[in-house]
Amino acid sequence: MRKKRKKTGLIFFPAFDWAISPTHPEREERLLYTQDQVFEEGLLDLENIIEFKPAVATLEDIHRVHICVPDVKSVITESHLISAGGAITAADKVLMGEVDNAFALVRPPGHHAMRVVHGARGFCNINIEAIMIENLRKKYGHKRVAVVDTDCHHGDGTQDIYWHDPNTLYISIHQDGRTLYPGSGFQEEFGGPNALGTTINVPLPPNTSDEGFLYVLDHLILPVLEEFKPDLVVNSAGQDNHYSDPITNMRFSAQGYATLNDRLKPDIAVLEGGYSIEGALPYVNVGIILAMAGIDYSAVREPDYDPEAMKQSKEITKYIEEVTSDIYIFWKKRGSLKAELLGDARYTKRERDIHYDTDRIREQQQEIVRVCDDCGGLVTLDSAASTGNHIFAIIVPSPACPACRDEGEKIFDSIDKAKHQIHYLYFQDRDRDIYIVK
Repeated sequence: MRKKRKKTGLIFFPAFDWAISPTHPEREERLLYTQDQVFEEGLLDLENIIEFKPAVATLEDIHRVHICVPDVKSVITESHLISAGGAITAADKVLMGEVDNAFALVRPPGHHAMRVVHGARGFCNINIEAIMIENLRKKYGHKRVAVVDTDCHHGDGTQDIYWHDPNTLYISIHQDGRTLYPGSGFQEEFGGPNALGTTINVPLPPNTSDEGFLYVLDHLILPVLEEFKPDLVVNSAGQDNHYSDPITNMRFSAQGYATLNDRLKPDIAVLEGGYSIEGALPYVNVGIILAMAGIDYSAVREPDYDPEAMKQSKEITKYIEEVTSDIYIFWKKRGSLKAELLGDARYTKRERDIHYDTDRIREQQQEIVRVCDDCGGLVTLDSAASTGNHIFAIIVPSPACPACRDEGEKIFDSIDKAKHQIHYLYFQDRDRDIYIVK
């Protein structure tokens, strides 16, 4: 059956002036080879594929999502603002009806950047998908959003930002954290007390192939999306599950990525990781673009692709089937989890030791959330980093109930920085778009 073509927007930003080092896997060539392939294949000559220039995100866009220590300008470059702006442009073009869907092929990436930012971790300084989501909510009204993260590394930053948000479903399908950075993303990581079930992690064993990824898509991700009923689906489109990626151990192919996007039908895709610069990215990105545009992608194939060599073992297949079934059963019973796990508790607490591998920073963080039946819950964060900075943040959710906002304002007004040896005090009201630093 002939596919119905869709109008697809593309936003490119290779970030010529930003790299961790000239030979680092995260460098500008990641996108230059893809751009060459797109031009060579004549994709931009097709009337239903349209290129747009990226906008520049503002400091206010970042303040809606992050607590940057001591401030935004100290932890980002202009390239980060343009990368986030490219994601915002993709969302704008879709929400304004100029295109049916859009793909932001931008860098630097962002899905390891958590709510608090003391520096870079996992090559990420700010979370470009989260900044895009909160920007579109501010401009177009509160949307129910699902983020499907297909990067090989668990998107611990996106998970952290939306851990307490019942209106944002975060699904991550990734290589098992016991075998790969950042060492997280396990089945039991299921969301905060007021958003249980809106975080879903699918850790897959090394050497999982197209068969395994697409099984999870068909038997877990698509059924969950059907039940969650998001207004928008975002693909956090990491491409380092590819069999040729130098820093991972999976066997996904360009055909597999294209098929996944064909079935997932994301409204917006945003590039994340992927470090096989010549062997994977041009083919994977072209496959994704064709799939999003409703164009036949069956001829997209890597020159060295050997389907027999890429097959997964029977043991891996059985394991994935069992894990998928277990997670879906857990999702189906999510409604009873709150009373079962929390009882009469009014607050819950998390203690975390967070490693910023890129900038070699350690953070000790204590998070307390108010258990609430009416919103995502008031959050307070006490964070001390090896840089010497000690901060305290009060975060009012969006949307927020009056009780959570009132308690947050009282805490902010009562904190004595000197008494608590705090260098910076932050108040982030995500509902009213207020950001204050003392």
